[in-house]
Amino acid sequence: MPTLRLVGRPFEGFENALQRQMDSFAATADADVTFERDHRPLPEIHEELLATGDITDGTYDLFLCLSDWLPMVAEAGYVHSLDDRLADSPPDDWPDGWAESLRGLMTYEGIAYGVPYHDGPEIFHYREDLFESVAEQRAFREEYGRPLSVPRTWDEFLEVAEFFTRPDEDLWGTVVAAKPDGHNDVYDFCIHLWSRGGRLLDEDGRPAFDSPEGREALRYYHDLIHEHEVVPPESIEMESVETGQFYADGEAAMMWNWSGFGAMAEDPESAVFGRTNYGLIPRAEAPAGEHTSLTVCYGLTVPKGSEHPDLAYDFVRHAASAENDEITTLEGASGTRFSTWRDPEILRTNSFYSIVEEVNTGPVNTLPRIPAYLELNEILNEMVEAVVVERSISVEDGLAAAAERASDLLE
Repeated sequence: MPTLRLVGRPFEGFENALQRQMDSFAATADADVTFERDHRPLPEIHEELLATGDITDGTYDLFLCLSDWLPMVAEAGYVHSLDDRLADSPPDDWPDGWAESLRGLMTYEGIAYGVPYHDGPEIFHYREDLFESVAEQRAFREEYGRPLSVPRTWDEFLEVAEFFTRPDEDLWGTVVAAKPDGHNDVYDFCIHLWSRGGRLLDEDGRPAFDSPEGREALRYYHDLIHEHEVVPPESIEMESVETGQFYADGEAAMMWNWSGFGAMAEDPESAVFGRTNYGLIPRAEAPAGEHTSLTVCYGLTVPKGSEHPDLAYDFVRHAASAENDEITTLEGASGTRFSTWRDPEILRTNSFYSIVEEVNTGPVNTLPRIPAYLELNEILNEMVEAVVVERSISVEDGLAAAAERASDLLE
């Protein structure tokens, strides 16, 4: 009996959904099959499987691959092209059942290497009950001389975050995932950079983030934690899932974060069940400022070295069905199909999907689609760590050093 082994990051939504999808596949597969799941932290997957090439040693048949990594693993030949299989035996509704932006994240140089499984994008989450409270509205107007409203700019965001920061009540203005794991800490810097009109790379692929916009972005992120103190001190040790839970536990008034964490907030057992709403991420109050988002996704890929690549693809196709994509959502992750985003029952319990489709089908930022992105990401990760977590270097020096290293990398 063949065994399919999957590796991916730990997340309860992934783990529960994959288990259900694997169980249903095993019950219907022509050949008997068993599954094993190996859930490892992202840095461990990168260091032990991707940097070494061991993802292809035959241990794994399925890899839940972060889209940041897709160009590198494709260029290195670590995963199979799925073009022929998608042409001969595609999932139902392929390709038009998925947003082009998501399909593109699983493609490199025109070749598809994965099928989207779990989607961002990042959106704004806020406690609607706090914003609608007459007592809070009155107190805010008395303190700031303007109505309490959902912030549209980062200046407004800071005022509102300061107002709602009440550690003695276990309430903070916001929460960020600044743990130096190369994930949200880097994405947060990018969002602040883009929302100020800055860019990571210029049109010629050279580093462009050591700029006035970059300095404003990194300083703002640093100051939220250390100067304004509107986030819990433990934010420098928190990764994205932990911040989503922190918000769902009712301990933050606002956050920008992955849309899928709306599922945590809208769980009936959540402390903020029925009290959350969603919107656009704030922008800089400047001519170049824009509401922006970042989208990444996780896709199911088939590593080279797998002894059962055809069977592994059969599972990929199975997990991509409309029914199983809804299971991904119902178990706390984020489905990727239009059919899930538009399903009335899903929308009743996961209202953030209306924002998800708007963001994914409009202008949305993605990280550079280059094989060297993993190394660039680590440079940015170390920059944020040094400036924001360790506070061992200034904003200006951190950006300059990172830009110099990035230039050497990308030459």
